[in-house]
Amino acid sequence: EVQLVESGGGLVQAGGSLRLSCAASGITHADYAIGWFRQAPGKEREGVSCFSRASGTTYYADSVKGRFTISTDSAKNTVYLQMNSLKPEDTSVYYCAAEGLYSVVGGCFEHEYRYWGQGTQVTVSS
Repeated sequence: EVQLVESGGGLVQAGGSLRLSCAASGITHADYAIGWFRQAPGKEREGVSCFSRASGTTYYADSVKGRFTISTDSAKNTVYLQMNSLKPEDTSVYYCAAEGLYSVVGGCFEHEYRYWGQGTQVTVSS
């Protein structure tokens, strides 16, 4: 059974940083893509950043390019999302997701991912 557990969310002032973690179990880490998505109240879930270890491809939404960085620790089966220069509009519940995707260069699409974590709240105050 695939399980994903997010952590690292919290309250931070604008301009600050947070690092989210997604601990994965029950998957072959090398074959799966991991995606970070977020959903703000009243808005649709959007793909923030995705990484496919099988192909080495990475995707970032335009809204986070240059500020967010996705990385992995294979030994720990954990994927991180380093978020710098946070803005109030980054406030959302952040989810990690997993799926057997070879490439994510075209984007992070919610419907492509079967396995989801429970989410972690990120609040950025102005």
